[in-house]
Amino acid sequence: MKKLIFLVLFVTAYVVSFAQFPPQGKVEYKTMPSKILNEDREYSIYLPKSYATNTDKTYPVLYLLHGGGGSHKDWPGRGHVGDVANQLMDSNEACEMIIVCPEAGKTFMNYFNHPEWRFQDYFFEEMIPFIESNYRVIGDKKHRAIAGLSMGGGGTVVYATSHPELFCAAYEMSGYLYRQDLPFLDKNDPVQERLQTLVEEHNCVKIIQNADAQTVEALKTVNWFIDCGDDDFTFDPNMEFIAALRAKQIPYQLRVRDGGHTWEYWHSALYIALPFVSNCFRGI
Repeated sequence: MKKLIFLVLFVTAYVVSFAQFPPQGKVEYKTMPSKILNEDREYSIYLPKSYATNTDKTYPVLYLLHGGGGSHKDWPGRGHVGDVANQLMDSNEACEMIIVCPEAGKTFMNYFNHPEWRFQDYFFEEMIPFIESNYRVIGDKKHRAIAGLSMGGGGTVVYATSHPELFCAAYEMSGYLYRQDLPFLDKNDPVQERLQTLVEEHNCVKIIQNADAQTVEALKTVNWFIDCGDDDFTFDPNMEFIAALRAKQIPYQLRVRDGGHTWEYWHSALYIALPFVSNCFRGI
């Protein structure tokens, strides 16, 4: 009898605990092989709460890029993307989606191609196909979006402008869009100097300014969102980027909020970014 009573109490406690803490989406840290980069590459992936239980369901995907000097763990750790996603999905402010955070650091920290580091080729030729082959992703433009902060914001723009046929939405946060000779950057550091050169070779403002009519029409199929703090050192380049979009009559959304180049700002941006890309996925 005592064992039965104990079992009943245990089951009751478990049910109550489960009711108080329902299943949530989770972040996993993984690796994938890369022939292009000749090494295994790390990535973080957020899987929504129904992923494990509803094995017939497929999901849209957001590729979320970290900033310079960061890693694939930044958005889950410092940006709390898992917690934000769970909150917004539970309240139906965002649809269930898979969120992938690539690792672009450690070796060269560069989202762009370089003779020794073809990261852009890796992203499009290996990572996207790998994710879509190994996870239940809806692999089309209408259900694929990209976003990123700072250097990853620049990467977001470059990736979406180079392949507008792949993304329905691009959300750029505090984007580092072209070379800025900032006081905290060391011109005598060859690694930093090479990165700055690559950034300038992919000057996001010039990409829009120099776009021909056919390219402009393709860029109009992407839902653009620019989010930058009024105290951010990237504010002026971002306003130039807006001016370039306006000159080409490319639709966009813009938010200028109080804040600088900080994780407080980017964490809060997720509460705008995830509903925005969700509406794009939903066709709203």
